Amino acid sequence: MRKILLSFVVLALVAGISGWVFSAPRPLNQVVFSGLEGDAARGRHLFDAGGCAACHAPEGAKDDARLILSGGRAFASPFGTFYAPNISPHAEGIGGWSVTDLGNAMLRGISPEGAHYYPAFPYASYIRLAPQDIADLKVYLDSLPKSAVASRGHDVGFPFNIRRGLGLWKRLYLRDAWVQDNAPEQGRRLVEALGHCGECHTPRGRFGNLLTDRWLGGAPDPSGKGQIPNITPGTLTWSEADLAYFFESGFTPDYDSAGGHMADVIENLKRLPPEDRAAIAAYLKSIPAVAPATPAE
Repeated sequence: MRKILLSFVVLALVAGISGWVFSAPRPLNQVVFSGLEGDAARGRHLFDAGGCAACHAPEGAKDDARLILSGGRAFASPFGTFYAPNISPHAEGIGGWSVTDLGNAMLRGISPEGAHYYPAFPYASYIRLAPQDIADLKVYLDSLPKSAVASRGHDVGFPFNIRRGLGLWKRLYLRDAWVQDNAPEQGRRLVEALGHCGECHTPRGRFGNLLTDRWLGGAPDPSGKGQIPNITPGTLTWSEADLAYFFESGFTPDYDSAGGHMADVIENLKRLPPEDRAAIAAYLKSIPAVAPATPAE
């Protein structure tokens, strides 16, 4: 019996040590960002295309108030409620961060202190960006107004409050490959990386991983109320011109208008140049159709 118990103890220790090693953060080396000069004009374009204000500005903020990135907006999910942090250039936000710090946050989901971020922050999409994108965005973010509002902690229960476990999640699901290899390049970059459209419009598995075989095929709203629509061809029958106009104005072909979080997304998209909105529309019309989900799904 002692030998059996000792064997269990040894196995438990080996499993614990292995889990600790495999779940460790794997940050990018600062050499990746060395020598990069950021461009604020390009950074502003990345800011709008990436939807930063849609999550990090106070809810209901308009015009210049959308540039005060004090955070606080709540995002409900099956795992708990997440709160967007302050990412203004104040000490309470990301003031003092280096380009490497921002790069590790956006491309690897790792804080400057070496902790894993929850994938409610869409680094699983941003991972497809280039180091130069991070340098450009950093310069623009540093030019925005400062806010002293403290970031709010997430309301996440056990076992999801053990952030170290996210390292194992990343090992399983964090990939920098494009979802649609043959899609138009400009639209793919805007949809799959910057705009992170799949984070809302693609269903997820039991561990919160995107089910890319149903890419953009619609998903239950994370709050548990309603359904986020299928935006693949066949289900979304709008023309490319209809889509581009919707991204600019928020108005649908049948004279309805965007509501909820999509209204915030439109606030970002309408600031993009027309060729970007056209590229997003072309991408959406080029991808494989996904059949509407059945009630069992």
